[in-house]
Amino acid sequence: MKSALPVVLGVAAVAFVAAPLTVFAGGTISGKVTYGGKSEQKEFSFAKFPNPKFCPKNPHKELVDGDKRFLKTIEVGKDGGLKNAVVAVVDIEDKAFVDGYKGTDVTAEFCEFLPFAGVVVNTKNFHVENLDADPDDPKSVQGVLHNPHSFTVKGSTSATGFNIGLAKKGDKLDKPVTFRGGAEKDGYYRLQCDQHEFMQSFFLPVSNPHFAVVKEDGSFEIKDVPPGKHKVVAWHPFAAKGKKVEFEVEVADGATANLKAEIK
Repeated sequence: MKSALPVVLGVAAVAFVAAPLTVFAGGTISGKVTYGGKSEQKEFSFAKFPNPKFCPKNPHKELVDGDKRFLKTIEVGKDGGLKNAVVAVVDIEDKAFVDGYKGTDVTAEFCEFLPFAGVVVNTKNFHVENLDADPDDPKSVQGVLHNPHSFTVKGSTSATGFNIGLAKKGDKLDKPVTFRGGAEKDGYYRLQCDQHEFMQSFFLPVSNPHFAVVKEDGSFEIKDVPPGKHKVVAWHPFAAKGKKVEFEVEVADGATANLKAEIK
């Protein structure tokens, strides 16, 4: 069954800042991604998963409360700033960037995939390394078993990319991202541990270097964007049900276009 992620049209507030006359590599898009809703999270019990004594040692204390583990699906900060959103220029195909892309790196640390959000390039490698071992558990002294399972997601459909167990600390996998049939234009990449369901990460496919993962307050900056009108998307895997919000931004050489990107 074919399905496509709808694209939501947004309104961009764009302003230009004058700059001295000189030679530039392009312009800059900066701004903030905001969300009109509230923060959301999913709750898990460590007791229902392997390593119930090791996983609560996660240093990110906002994710742990006793036996409870939280997956922060949507985090909204001050002034509506949306954490873990990705902003990308999507109307540029940069072959040199794609050919030279070294891959996306993810680590499994204290039963958490890091980063939570990022980017991938179709056909280029995806790296995962297991950094976990539990010296207090005889079964996990050499390593806490994690089972990274990747999916290419488009609308309501998904397909497995890889499904590989990493049993020891230091174990790695290195597999290409495989979107098929142009699904990278509308879809995204998802990673989940089959041993620990609360370990999840999400990635937007890109085909040029003009993207940014926002800071904790939702702010971002994308430099060296070629002058002209561009299609820009703001995306979050859970906000607006994972729909991309599209904006048109005009970039002037040596200037900054300010984009207020709201995801509703």
